Amino acid sequence: MSKIKHYETMFILKPTLTDEETVAQIENIRAIIEKNGGEIVSADNVGTRELAYEIEKCKRGYYYVVYFKGNPSGIAEIERNYRINENLIRFIFIKFDNKK
Repeated sequence: MSKIKHYETMFILKPTLTDEETVAQIENIRAIIEKNGGEIVSADNVGTRELAYEIEKCKRGYYYVVYFKGNPSGIAEIERNYRINENLIRFIFIKFDNKK
């Protein structure tokens, strides 16, 4: 059995989404994390920020951070879902060795 690990995932949504679409995307991503065995501990809605450099013709992006516990096996499926989501312009996963 694989050990439960602590993760942080940060993603940037396209700034062209409406408020409703942004909320729907965040809910969708949270559902994907939970569906793949992740238990969301907390989330940080950072909001729209200027990007360090232009990505896909976007100068700004909507930042959102999720802290969760889960199995390493679930990360690959969450990442696959991120990659096929055209509203996500960037994402990252960070694994913690200890609880924050």
